[in-house]
Amino acid sequence: MDAEGFEALRHNCGFCVAHTLHDAYSFIKSLQHRGREFAGIAAIGEKRIDVIKWSGQVNKFEIEDLYQIFPGTEYHTYFAHVRYSTKGKKEKMLIEEAHPHVIGGRAENKGSHIIILDCEVVGVHNGQVDLKHLKGVNQSALKTECDTEALLYFYKERGEHEILKQIPGAYAMAIGDRGRKEIIVLRDRTGIKPGVLGWKDGKYGAASEDIAFRKNGGRFIEDLEPGTIYYLHANGNVRKERVVGAQPRYCFFEWHYLADLDSVLNGVSVRRIREVLGEILAEGCIFPEAEIVTFVPRCPEVAARAYAKKTGLPFEFIFYKMRSERSFLGSTPEEREHSIGENLFLLPHSEHLKDKNIIIIDDSTVRATNAKRVRELVYEGAGVKKAQLLNYTPPIGVIGEDSVPRGCLFGVDMPPEDNFIARNRTPEQISKLIKMPLGYISRGGMLQVFEKLGLPEENLCTYCIGGQHPFKPWE
Repeated sequence: MDAEGFEALRHNCGFCVAHTLHDAYSFIKSLQHRGREFAGIAAIGEKRIDVIKWSGQVNKFEIEDLYQIFPGTEYHTYFAHVRYSTKGKKEKMLIEEAHPHVIGGRAENKGSHIIILDCEVVGVHNGQVDLKHLKGVNQSALKTECDTEALLYFYKERGEHEILKQIPGAYAMAIGDRGRKEIIVLRDRTGIKPGVLGWKDGKYGAASEDIAFRKNGGRFIEDLEPGTIYYLHANGNVRKERVVGAQPRYCFFEWHYLADLDSVLNGVSVRRIREVLGEILAEGCIFPEAEIVTFVPRCPEVAARAYAKKTGLPFEFIFYKMRSERSFLGSTPEEREHSIGENLFLLPHSEHLKDKNIIIIDDSTVRATNAKRVRELVYEGAGVKKAQLLNYTPPIGVIGEDSVPRGCLFGVDMPPEDNFIARNRTPEQISKLIKMPLGYISRGGMLQVFEKLGLPEENLCTYCIGGQHPFKPWE
């Protein structure tokens, strides 16, 4: 495999570290919104590391059966992971590419799942690492095209300190090593991917978001400090070691869309960010003839309610979904369109919408798949007079002032070569294309929200909407 192979699979994922199988399973179910293509669990003991990973959501594998595979007395710590791929050979969809990734072990491929026994090293990872930082890895040893496996080999050759020193991002990850008594949890210096330290039943663990602990009887302790290693002991204790100075470049899109509504990331409430985004959107995007405010389920509800309150317009549910599936997490354009078409519908008894002027709030318009379905429902299904679609995220995928096409290079499914609706188009041109008026919050307006809540622009990654590359100072 050559170095280019690392580009094939990149992820935005959720992971957790817990001390019982039940907690690992419960925690990762609470993080299901971060990925639904694959799930996996690693069981780590003093003498062995065993892994299972399967296709589909967490509940595709019953916990009662996992207990049979992982006898409870042999292990002290468990990793769990949910994943969706974000780049490259998505048509392959191989379970081998899913997490946890391992070095060593004996694999048994069961078709719908894989069991890997007696591994040397295991890792779970949320983020995306540029292949140029992994060129020193012995590629002949790699069995997959995933940057996470390469990170494990980097760790094996150079250690966890060198990961933080030499690789600026993007990763929040956990590593289990059969030759060591401690679990290693680390977050890159930018903190671009979220991660928290939590406490449950007298023992410390880690997860992508605090809700994994808070929704399952645990407590949030702190956000993982960027540039820091946390060593989790089998007895539940923790020690931490700062390796490089923190240079925060938090992903704004985590608050806008990716994170759970009830999460608090880096000290800032997701719910509060979305509320203030709705308020600022109401100040800058006004539709004088509007009679009703609604939203595209489910993420933008808080912003839509704030918009309605600020403008004095009535708020109303117009759409519904059959399930909480996020079409954004679909692997292909066809899967995303299918997800929307089979999941997003107009509520019954919508006759009163005929000839009305409505405002529809959405978190973002990336490829316009949602927007086209929404237009079909409100114009053809409800007979509205005019629907104004408003986004509380500025245009994504634009070309920056440096003439470089934007997108995400750090683990969200928006690579720069994607089919962005906003690329080289004005809002007016997009409106004509989707056959519905479209508006965006301004970049300045969005940054005003984060500044108001304690996160200045220099602490955010805004690369996908035209901002600077978050790692430039160190590359």
